[in-house]
Amino acid sequence: MRWAAPARRKALTWAWCVTTLTRSSPLCWERNEANLEEQLAVQINDLTVAYQEKAVLWDVDLDVPQGILMAIVGPNGAGKTTLLKATLGLLPTAAGQVAIFGKPYAEQRRLVGYVPQRGSVDWDFPTSVLDVVMMGNYGKLGWVRRPGAAERKAAEAALEKVGMSDYAQRQISQLSGGQQQRTFLARALVQDAQIYFMDEPFQGVDATTERAIVELLKELRAAGKTVLAVHHDLQTVPEYFDWVTLLNVRRIASGPVAEVFTEDNLRATYGGRVSFLSAARKEAA
Repeated sequence: MRWAAPARRKALTWAWCVTTLTRSSPLCWERNEANLEEQLAVQINDLTVAYQEKAVLWDVDLDVPQGILMAIVGPNGAGKTTLLKATLGLLPTAAGQVAIFGKPYAEQRRLVGYVPQRGSVDWDFPTSVLDVVMMGNYGKLGWVRRPGAAERKAAEAALEKVGMSDYAQRQISQLSGGQQQRTFLARALVQDAQIYFMDEPFQGVDATTERAIVELLKELRAAGKTVLAVHHDLQTVPEYFDWVTLLNVRRIASGPVAEVFTEDNLRATYGGRVSFLSAARKEAA
């Protein structure tokens, strides 16, 4: 497809099929990219997603600067996971454009890492922890070249970083929830991405794994990486993230936690049911 040239963007449609452990594998990613005057990690314009003629995301605009940790929060059914998947091209969109680092995916395919929800993964698939992490190399190698010693070393280093070295040869079906999440984080680290999309990375993990994930996020930010994470625990937003997007089908607000994580915005997002959120708001003040 050739580039179009509106006032501030150029559009490109690209596709990439990637085999993974998700039940819908192989996944074919098809995306609209934009080349913007201002460099942003992610820019979403007028994004609408509908299921059976019902909008689950409506006219969403979102600018994500580089080098931040952003939580995406909202009530059940707000479209949080849908936003993430639509941004990654895993769901069809009714309207809108998405740009990642302002360039076509063909030039940037190594720069994006994805950590899906654990519930979307077939954990009975007969493979080891190390093999799963090694899959993170395929974006760099393509599907013809096979991983070698260097890729194995990178996978082992990623497992050590998330505290999973002792489980490298264990079957993934034998892992706890926290161990499963660490395995997928290690796979994302092997990609050496510049931006990471994480869907509920803290869901169902033990306290030790949660602390390990927090430290990993901080390290990624210190290295200039960008993280967008669907998150459900409002109490921990001010502690774990520096930016937040509040979503309820539409984007309610987005920006630094200290500026947009307000009681008014929370009420607008959760329909006034925010009495239990007062402590979270105090933490952000």
